[in-house]
Amino acid sequence: MRKLINLMLPLLLSLTMIGCTSLSDKPIYNDQGYAVTGYDVVAYFTENKAVKGSTKFQTEYQGSQWLFATKQHQQQFEQSPERYLPQYGGYCAYAMSSGFVVSSDPQAFTVFEDKLYLNYSLSVRENWLENRDQFIKEADEYWLKKTAK
Repeated sequence: MRKLINLMLPLLLSLTMIGCTSLSDKPIYNDQGYAVTGYDVVAYFTENKAVKGSTKFQTEYQGSQWLFATKQHQQQFEQSPERYLPQYGGYCAYAMSSGFVVSSDPQAFTVFEDKLYLNYSLSVRENWLENRDQFIKEADEYWLKKTAK
């Protein structure tokens, strides 16, 4: 089954390219008007889970609205936003390793070496984890190219 998934993954990513986004106008992944689809980026670090934020606790940063589950999380973010920002603007880390800009699912996350990585889906995340270090290296290179001005 895993071999089939590994063979189908490039096809899935190719099909997903139809929904690829240019970074020129959206360096932070926004869906439904909020960064990370309105999930609390601080909670990934403090609770190790995806927690939906509330419009009662929101802030603007880098042209995006960020939601938080608690006032404390909002304050933590405001004091040190760079610490909590998802890598690659919150776009799929696996797709970025191949040079693609693809949306992400807030439930498909990994906190690794104090950095937040999001993936397109839980199954894509499983594949990304199999060679995480290499994919991060490749994604870092593509991200620099895609965000160079």
